[in-house]
Amino acid sequence: MGRIRLSAMSPAIRVKPRKELRRTRRERAHQCWGHLLAAPLWPMHGANLGTLLRTCDAVGACLAVPPFRWVDEALARGNTLRRPGCVHRIGNPTDWLTTERAAGSHIVGVELADEAVRLADLPAARRRTVIVLGHESTGIPPDALDLLDLAVEIPMIGTGHSLNVAVAGSLALYKLAGLL
Repeated sequence: MGRIRLSAMSPAIRVKPRKELRRTRRERAHQCWGHLLAAPLWPMHGANLGTLLRTCDAVGACLAVPPFRWVDEALARGNTLRRPGCVHRIGNPTDWLTTERAAGSHIVGVELADEAVRLADLPAARRRTVIVLGHESTGIPPDALDLLDLAVEIPMIGTGHSLNVAVAGSLALYKLAGLL
């Protein structure tokens, strides 16, 4: 890889070669970090799960998925990593969130709510944190909303109602991981 010059006035930007990137990253896949979990518990589209799994790998998080039969196939199809990612298969989403909360996990939901904090104001996770992602059309169900410790809103200027699960989850994961 060489240097890229954006204009005659700008300094050259050095693109890191793959060999250098490999040296600076972890040597092998993890078994389970367990500190940060992305939980798309009511997914609408399987393609989003593979994308979210890749983001989980990038930030050192795990993915918690619901017991739907099509989820495993969607993850296998969408996983572009060389190794399998860290995936926790859960039972009933609301029961699982209740158990996580009772165990001391911080439960954060991406949802449009009056009490929501803006994504920019969300601090990095300091303890085990579950980021709950709802259905793209209907959001997080009311019984699960009651289990949230915090709601986070991703501000939007355009006309869309919300971002898709993979994009919203990726933004929240990077922020919670302290990488933004």
